[in-house]
Amino acid sequence: MIDWTIPLPDQVVVTGTASGLGEETARLLLSAGVRVYGVDLAGAADDLCKNELFSSLPGSVTEATTWSRVLDAVRSDVTAPRSLGFVGAAAVLDVGILDDEDPAVWRKAWEVNVLGNVIALQALLPLLATAEHGAVVAVSSVNASFGEQQLAAYSSSKAALTGAIRTIALDYARRGVTVNVLAPGPMRAGLFERHLQSAVDPERFLATREARQPIGRIPGADEVARAAAFLLSPAASAVFGTTLTADGGLTAGFDFRTGLEGSSA
Repeated sequence: MIDWTIPLPDQVVVTGTASGLGEETARLLLSAGVRVYGVDLAGAADDLCKNELFSSLPGSVTEATTWSRVLDAVRSDVTAPRSLGFVGAAAVLDVGILDDEDPAVWRKAWEVNVLGNVIALQALLPLLATAEHGAVVAVSSVNASFGEQQLAAYSSSKAALTGAIRTIALDYARRGVTVNVLAPGPMRAGLFERHLQSAVDPERFLATREARQPIGRIPGADEVARAAAFLLSPAASAVFGTTLTADGGLTAGFDFRTGLEGSSA
């Protein structure tokens, strides 16, 4: 097999680096020699923090003070970044239905999943626009377009994020910033694992979810992280203002199979 390498930004800000896709994206970028700034309320794993290319910046993505510290950290390394990227992977997911949910669940989903990215971009876009290459990858979900039981608050926030990012992409299209949405399906990582553990029968839940995947398994967060890395790269210059779906084929059709060969029911 022939290897093909792609260029990546010198510096990338990644949110949600304490677990899941954010953590895997940080690890992938660090392995390529990228300077990574990790933002998460919970901090980051010890081995990440020991990496000289990684800066852990604990804080809420919804607080302006967090982003002031991020800007200070980025500027302390390079006053005017040659290339800069942003991956907004921080998210919250609560399982429930309207009968039982407090409106606070919905407020939190929208605050973190939507406004967390908006506030981040308000802070970072001036730097992104002056860099030789600036790229934004906002992590949405296939739930932005497809309903899933017990995830109304989460799904609504991801739909709002997708709509916002597409419009922001148009607003900044002539400023040299590449802006796209990454829409994963279920991943064997943070949010999916918490959804799994909330099920009455987690083993059956997992078997059902794996069976409906055309590839027969739930993709790993490391696989989706590679899609995020591509969107950060100048190699993705023709991909703009759109959504890259990385769901193992889940939304390729409406025929969710049960795992039986040849079955169409």
